[in-house]
Amino acid sequence: MKIATYNINGINGRLPNLLQWLREAEPDVVCLQELKCQDHQFPHQALKDAGYNAIWQGQKSWNGVAILAKQEIKELRRDLPGGGDEFTHSRYIEAFIDGLVIGCIYLPNGNPYPGPKFDYKLRWFKRLADHAQNLIGRELPVLLIGDYNVMPTEMDTYKPEKYVDNALFRIESREAYRDLVAQGWTDAIRHLYPNERIYTFWDYFRNAYARNAGLRIDHFLLNPAIAVKLKAAGVDKHVRGWEHTSDHAPVWVKLG
Repeated sequence: MKIATYNINGINGRLPNLLQWLREAEPDVVCLQELKCQDHQFPHQALKDAGYNAIWQGQKSWNGVAILAKQEIKELRRDLPGGGDEFTHSRYIEAFIDGLVIGCIYLPNGNPYPGPKFDYKLRWFKRLADHAQNLIGRELPVLLIGDYNVMPTEMDTYKPEKYVDNALFRIESREAYRDLVAQGWTDAIRHLYPNERIYTFWDYFRNAYARNAGLRIDHFLLNPAIAVKLKAAGVDKHVRGWEHTSDHAPVWVKLG
């Protein structure tokens, strides 16, 4: 089974790219982030024609998450527990697909640091960690997938010194990610490639993609019930080089 995550950076504007990649990569399940569309604008028919069922939670402007699957999708929740008036962003959706619990995550960016956006990022991270703690020990396989907006280590950025005060690399963000993984989750990419610089995002500016000046901020966390079935993982880096493409590349794992 092949499962992917892709911050699409505007699903309607990048729909041709998404459909081309789906034809090429043939993933069974895809988590999408940063839809940048409201619910009624989601291109569900085009995805259905491509062979994918979908659930989604859109939002005007910058947020929105969706899960696509060739199989039947049973929606489990459309937000993390412990919400309220403060947490109105569409950043989490969870589904049951072919025996797997899959959470699709778009964690807040948090910049600029310091400031209220960074404080919000950490509060949102705490809600994710609390929910993850409830999921980690389940007998069912669980995957928490998506754009975490965190570079966990210096190996996950081409230039660590540049990002010392960036919300994606602040020590508080990295500690929150480390504490989350320490619950018992397996970071799929880092587990399979412990010593390699692998990036999932390249900025549009300063010719970052051509220079391979990238960041690893899109992650797969697997609970013990499914981590033992991890067979392969990778990044479809070439998709970042397509015309009018997202600044992220699709990331995927294969489960045996």
